[in-house]
Amino acid sequence: MLNELAEATTVYLVTGYTDMRKGIDGLAEIVNGKLQLSPYSKALFLFCGKNSRKMKGLYWEGDGFLLL
Repeated sequence: MLNELAEATTVYLVTGYTDMRKGIDGLAEIVNGKLQLSPYSKALFLFCGKNSRKMKGLYWEGDGFLLL
């Protein structure tokens, strides 16, 4: 599981503030809508909250999402 995450070839840092109350579906919609990318790609998507100490990550493992 986490070994595959270390092999993610692309990391995207989503600019702007993201509502940290969003779950997997909301974050996947941001990836699809704002970035025009597939959330099912082998990439790690990082989201920043308004408080710079909070971040969330979204990664597709093949059978489900990993929310970090």
